[in-house]
Parts: sequence; C-alpha cells; structure tokens
Amino acid sequence: MNDEYSKAMGQHISAIRQSKGLTQEQLSAKLQVIGCDITRSALAKIEVGQRHLYPDELKALKIVLGIRYDDLFI
Repeated sequence: MNDEYSKAMGQHISAIRQSKGLTQEQLSAKLQVIGCDITRSALAKIEVGQRHLYPDELKALKIVLGIRYDDLFI
C-alpha cells in the first residue's frame, strides 16, 4: 500500500470515528471487546498513516462502527 493512500485511508477512518462521536480510546476499547487488539496508540498510528491495517482489523472496524466495507474505503 502506498504512503499517500495509507494517510488518506487513516484520515477517512478518523473522520468516520469522529462522526460517530467516539474518541480513539473509546473506539480502541470497543475493538478490544470484540477481540481485536488495537491499542489507542496503534489506532492513532493508523489514522496518520504510520501503520497498516490487517484484514481482521478492517472487519472489526466495520462491525464496531456499524458501517459497510464500502464505507471504509475511499
């Protein structure tokens, strides 16, 4: 995945999170409850494009945020 897309994807995930009224800490906690071990720090790195997402993490984000897969991608 190229760096520009990683940054754009992270910013998009951040915007979705904020539109749902969640902090990074709250989203991280919700992800951990369903078995996806993303810390707040890891989520912050994802949102600025410094860390890539794994398929299981995409699935967990879809579930926790209550969105479609199409909504995750830009």
